Amino acid sequence: MSRTAVVAGVGPGLGAALARRFVTEGCQVGLFARSEGFLTDLADELGSDALAVPADITDPEQVREGFERVREAFGPVDVLVNHASAASWDGTLDVTHESFERALDTGPKAALYCSQEAVADMLDDEGGVGGTVVFTGATTSTRGRKGAVGFSAAKFACRGMAESMARELGPQGVHVAHVVIDGGIGTPSVGGEDTDEEGYLDPDAIAESYWHLVEQDRSAWTLELDVRPHVEEF
Repeated sequence: MSRTAVVAGVGPGLGAALARRFVTEGCQVGLFARSEGFLTDLADELGSDALAVPADITDPEQVREGFERVREAFGPVDVLVNHASAASWDGTLDVTHESFERALDTGPKAALYCSQEAVADMLDDEGGVGGTVVFTGATTSTRGRKGAVGFSAAKFACRGMAESMARELGPQGVHVAHVVIDGGIGTPSVGGEDTDEEGYLDPDAIAESYWHLVEQDRSAWTLELDVRPHVEEF
């Protein structure tokens, strides 16, 4: 069955891998991020089933307009991945008000704006049949990180949102899941083109797990999935 997906916060690592996997599985995908050049190149690579939507997802009006573009091109949204985050690698006395606000704006606030748009499609009065919302979390989602007050606060907030939404929307046919990425992701910036480098997660393998969440039977939905690299201590 063809689905319309939105990946909110597409970069060259996991975000791009998610877009590629969804297109491979027959989805039509809206790619949201501020980096217009990167989005355009990725959409060109993926073909007619991908739409570049340059947008600042911390702005609810830009989110609304972006979702309208996706609906006009592909129809109502069935799948949303809340993937954006902004790291504020500062401790209690060093974090600025601006960087703390930025972490919250890019994380839980943007996730709320995107989720409201997507869920409205999934539950509309014209035959909405449910869908899937996935939040990308991190180790910090479950264990606060020293020297990262803003990032920790934002990730904890997103996890709480996912759990609340799952209990609210699950009975209405919307699968909400939270994925804890418990380790570094292999990207050109940390692992070159070889994403199999020991100690890093392969973004394509993570994308496969996300797709499994989309396809899960309603009788056995996953609320939280933990993925981590295979190293000797595990």
